[in-house]
Amino acid sequence: MSYSARDAEFDELVLAALPHVVRFARSLAHDDALADDLVQETYLRAYRSWGTFKLGHDARRWLFTICRNVFLRQRERDARVVDTSGDDAELESLLAAVEHGAATQNGTADLLDRIEVAPAIRAALAVLPEVYRTAAILVDVEGESYEGAAEVLGVPVGTVRSRLFRARRLLQQSLYVYAVDAGIIREPTTAGDAAR
Repeated sequence: MSYSARDAEFDELVLAALPHVVRFARSLAHDDALADDLVQETYLRAYRSWGTFKLGHDARRWLFTICRNVFLRQRERDARVVDTSGDDAELESLLAAVEHGAATQNGTADLLDRIEVAPAIRAALAVLPEVYRTAAILVDVEGESYEGAAEVLGVPVGTVRSRLFRARRLLQQSLYVYAVDAGIIREPTTAGDAAR
């Protein structure tokens, strides 16, 4: 079988996104070997479906969609369902604002900007429920727009915003716990300590 113009287009547009797809697959699978299998299956399906790809569209987003779909088909869906119907977005927003205000007052926000938190962020991302982690990875790590993430995930933009808000809130809580555990900050024990 000879190298064709179709193969050249595939190489130019799709293979260039390989590092992004590998990173996305690893964030989904949490295991390098499983992620490698996921990437391989993603590229096999992409190559088989290359005729359906519309030139001018975002190949990386198309690959993310394929990768996510392969991942979802490979795992038991019901085992990972997170019920968000009881979430109160207004209450979550208020709590996030209160926590941010407290962190700003006690200097925690400035301190967290100065320390190396990459390992803590990776660990915090790893334990997020999949629906939140995927939204955070697509938007905050891969730089997808809300609309692009909604297309990849097959959900409305509002759902992406909600999941991203919740993911960031959970990450904020995890990083605060990390800072306390690492001795970077100390948790207020009395009303007087909280005011300092």
